Amino acid sequence: MMTHANNLTIQPINRAALIKRMLIGGGIAFVLIALLVLPIRNPKPEWGELWMIRPFIITPLAGAAGGAFNYLMNNTFALTGWKKVLALVISILGFVIAIWLGIVLGLAGTLWN
Repeated sequence: MMTHANNLTIQPINRAALIKRMLIGGGIAFVLIALLVLPIRNPKPEWGELWMIRPFIITPLAGAAGGAFNYLMNNTFALTGWKKVLALVISILGFVIAIWLGIVLGLAGTLWN
């Protein structure tokens, strides 16, 4: 009989590295949303007085989720060669999509209208 070797071995989650990726992702998202929101000097009155709070909460949370996705894609499996490159590309794409969705959700009803 032929046996099939499984090269995908699950690695234990390193909490410190996961938290670091989440903080980096949230920080990147925070800077991006700050660059979009802080230059607004005369917001529309229908946005409300505290309109900036929502984007400054939702977008970094989405960035942190993207950072967690990045960690899980790159560190959960012991990948080598083209599989590691593919995992890196997918994780970066997932991070960008997470930040984009966070910006859309954070700015819905204000700048994203």
